[in-house]
Formats: sequence, structure tokens, C-alpha cells
Amino acid sequence: MLIGEVARRSGVSARMLRHYESLGLVRPSVRTGSGYREYSGEDIRRIFHIESLRSLGLSLREIGRALDDPGFTPSALVGDLIRQTRERIAAETEMLTRLRRIDAADPAGWEDVLQVVALLRALGAKSAGTRQRAALSAADEVPVPVEALVEAVLSETEPNVAGALRWALARSGDGPTPLAEGLGSPVAAVRERAVRALTEMSGDEAVARLRDALAHPDAVVRGHAALALGARGTADAVPTLVDMIAEGRNDTDAADALSVLASDSTQADRIASGLIDRLAHETARAPARGRLTQALAGIPGKRVSRALAELSHDGDRAVALTATYLLRLRGASTGNSCERGC
Repeated sequence: MLIGEVARRSGVSARMLRHYESLGLVRPSVRTGSGYREYSGEDIRRIFHIESLRSLGLSLREIGRALDDPGFTPSALVGDLIRQTRERIAAETEMLTRLRRIDAADPAGWEDVLQVVALLRALGAKSAGTRQRAALSAADEVPVPVEALVEAVLSETEPNVAGALRWALARSGDGPTPLAEGLGSPVAAVRERAVRALTEMSGDEAVARLRDALAHPDAVVRGHAALALGARGTADAVPTLVDMIAEGRNDTDAADALSVLASDSTQADRIASGLIDRLAHETARAPARGRLTQALAGIPGKRVSRALAELSHDGDRAVALTATYLLRLRGASTGNSCERGC
């Protein structure tokens, strides 16, 4: 079969077939009387083998080794191809992500494109100072896509840079949804970064995400969400705040949050009930009962005063002394004694 017919049937151009021959990959076994190459059936099979191996990404040199070396084993080469392909996919995925983020910034011209590229590079810089400057400038120059800010927030380990990134994300007015996805990370540190960023965001969506976080299996996530919601006057946080006091997790902050919530008279009784009920169930844990008793200090109302009066005779001396002291403070602040119904 002459070269033109081989090219037509195989789909390999005559020029490429000549290139294969120059490299020694294919050697037509016969020449016609006019000197034209004539390919045998075996030659044509080799051409198809070459094309099959090229489709896997092998170089022509690697193909020659594979076809001509009887001791060649494909496993190592295939392993290298897998690694190279993964690296190429990762690089192309990174490029696609970068292009999408540039597109999301809706640049008006090439100057805007270059500014976005510079900011994206700065956010990924090794220098913490460079990352921090990028975060602080993100809201004042061409806006950095929220997806890039969220990724930076969730990966940042330097406290000052993390604070600047949370500030930039909060100023962007977007981000609760992708941050909420970060709460599902298998890495505890990423979950904490996500919820901390959520606590600094405003708006109904951020509040809704924080409410959802109250049911999160991670106690750290629940705690950050409860403290933020308590500061915003959201009563849903009360049970988690009580748990935090009993368990000794940011218990001082949790008690302060309950005090803020208790300034609403409609919530004070609910908070008192939560603390008093938890005290009744913590009979075997002296430290927890002590913290819960101290937390009653910031809760107004007669129910708390009656509970403190009972606790002043508690079998745990530390609890009894704390309750007695708090009763005196309440009496001094109202100008009445607790016996008269403070």
C-alpha cells in the first residue's frame, strides 16, 4: 500500500508518516520499482499502535521505546503519565478558577484586569504583610471576587492577616453562603475560620447561617455562633450559651452574652430558667455548678433571687459562698434585702 493510501485509511498525514520514518518509528519494508514507499500490513499495524500510544500522551521517543524494547514494562511509564496528567489538570483547574474570578470582577478594561490579577497574586503571596495589604486594599480598588476572599479567609493562619481578610469580606456585603460551606470542612481549623468570619458579617443571611450553626456537631462552631447571636439579641443562642458556661468553654463571654440578652425582660425569665434547670442537673460537677451560679449574677428578676437564696445554703461551700455574695450585691443595688423579695 502506497503512502497516500495509508494516509487516507489511517488518518495520519503523509508528512507525519515521513516524520515517523525519519525517526525510525516506521520502516516501510518494500519500495516499488519507481522508488515509492510501500507499506505492508505489519507496517500499518505499527502505525495504528503509534497513534494509540500518542493518544495516551506518550512522546514519540517513549513510543519508540515501548514498541522496540522487548524488556520494556509499561507500568512505570503509565504511572508517570498519571502523575503528569494530574499535575496538568491541577494547573488548568487553577487557571480556570483564576479566569472565573477575573470575570466575576467584571473588569471594564485591561487596567482593571491587571489590578485584579495583582490582587489575586498578592492574596496568595508567601509574605504575610503582602497578603494583609492586599486584603486592606481589596475594598478600595477593583473588587476582589468574594470566592477568592472566602478561600483566603479559610486558609489564612496569620491572625492579623485573617482579621484584615474578614474585614474585607464583611465589607464586600457577600459571602455567607460560601462561608457556610466551610463549616462542613473536615478540618477543625477551617470550620473555626468560617464561623468567625460569619460572626463579623451583617444581614439576615448571616444571622440565618449562624442560627444553623447552633446545631453544628463542632462545639467550637456552636460557641462562636452563640456568642455572636447573643450580642445581636437573638434568643435562640440561650441554650448553647448555658451549655458553654456549664462546660467551661468561653464561660465568661457566654455569661456576658446572657446578661445582654437578659436586659430584655421577656428573655430574662427564660434565661433564669435555663441556668437554674442546668444547676439542678449538675449535682455531681462542682466546677460547673460554680460557673452557673456566677452566671446568675447578670440576670435580673425575683426568680433568680429566690434561687440564690436557696443556693446560699448549698452543700457545696463554694457555691453557697458565691450565692451569698451575689445576694448581698443584689440587695445593695436595690436598697432592699432579699428577705423582702428582691
